[in-house]
Amino acid sequence: MKDFKACFIGLGYIGLPTAIIAASKGGVDVVGVDINPGIVEATNAGHLHFIEPGMEDLLRGVIADGSLRASTVPEHADAFFIVVPTPFKGDHEPDISYVEAATRSVLPFLRPGNLFVIESTSPMGTTEKMAELIFSERPELKGNIAVAYCPERVLPGNVIHELVNNDRVIGGIDGASTDEAARFYARFVSGKLHKTNARTAEMCKLTENSSRDVQIAFANELSMICDKAGINVWELIELANRHPRVNILRPGCGVGGHCIAVDPYFITSAYPEQARIIATARSINNYKSEWTAEKVKNAILRFRIDRGRKPRVALMGLVFKPDIDDLRESPARKIAMELIGECAADAELMVVEPNITEFKGVELTDFNEAYAAADIVVFLTAHSVFRSLKADSSKVELDFCGVRS
Repeated sequence: MKDFKACFIGLGYIGLPTAIIAASKGGVDVVGVDINPGIVEATNAGHLHFIEPGMEDLLRGVIADGSLRASTVPEHADAFFIVVPTPFKGDHEPDISYVEAATRSVLPFLRPGNLFVIESTSPMGTTEKMAELIFSERPELKGNIAVAYCPERVLPGNVIHELVNNDRVIGGIDGASTDEAARFYARFVSGKLHKTNARTAEMCKLTENSSRDVQIAFANELSMICDKAGINVWELIELANRHPRVNILRPGCGVGGHCIAVDPYFITSAYPEQARIIATARSINNYKSEWTAEKVKNAILRFRIDRGRKPRVALMGLVFKPDIDDLRESPARKIAMELIGECAADAELMVVEPNITEFKGVELTDFNEAYAAADIVVFLTAHSVFRSLKADSSKVELDFCGVRS
């Protein structure tokens, strides 16, 4: 029997990996809770419900030795971790109702001496609001439990390494809460643990991803300028980055994922007058998807005029970044759906995504077959396997993500 028990509420792309790492490397007994019975069943069977290299092997190990099990209901534990989505409502206004519901679900199980941590991306002040909720319902716990916020910093495809080795920012509602949360993460995090207060930790997560969004917006804007100017943007960026203090990112067909495409709105919704650059970057990155779709539509039209027939078009990639299966906020998915909806009468569309098996009733095509059959090839996600395709000069290639660079 291990000396510490943790309860993770939410077994998604972050909650489940963190629970697995805590069980496998932190010496912690873990119960993972999710409202989806299918996820609970798959987890208990040792099956990861998304793609993440090496993670399923770790899952099978902790399931086999009893360090982790999944359930649809919380249990008594030493520590509780809220790792649920924070979607939007209205005009990109953050919705913390899932965080609140998860907090309410553990209220009956909280005891003096417990640790309560929110990992979900949250607007500033959320941790304090949840503390107020806990103490209003369970006043005897005030001053007797630790409440903190600790955002994840991981890159899909490299989660095992980054959960262990990345630095973590930990902010409690008071110093004692910060210290208690840091003691837990020290069980499995070899990176530095940076202590602060809850609001700063919440803002730090939003700042990190907003900064990335601004940098990507510059690259995306540059790509549209270069297209207009007849300049190869990939060559330009490579040359510009030879400057010792310049590091321009690679453009794409927009910005996706549940962090970079979402977190900036948590700032702009709360501070619309001050967050000018952040809001503009969001606008540029959203527009890049629209611009990309229009470029494809124009290529289809040109082909029909020049060749007198419908083109066969291969839409290469649906997920938001290479070599994963995550469709959340994916601009490639958005573009593909728009083209399917608007261009079905003008072109024969083939949809390619090697990392998933089904997509909204749309038949998926093998990437080799699609490339061989296509007149127009549209690279939307730079999967590694796409780079193995030998370029065919008889085809029109539209490379929005640097497959050929």
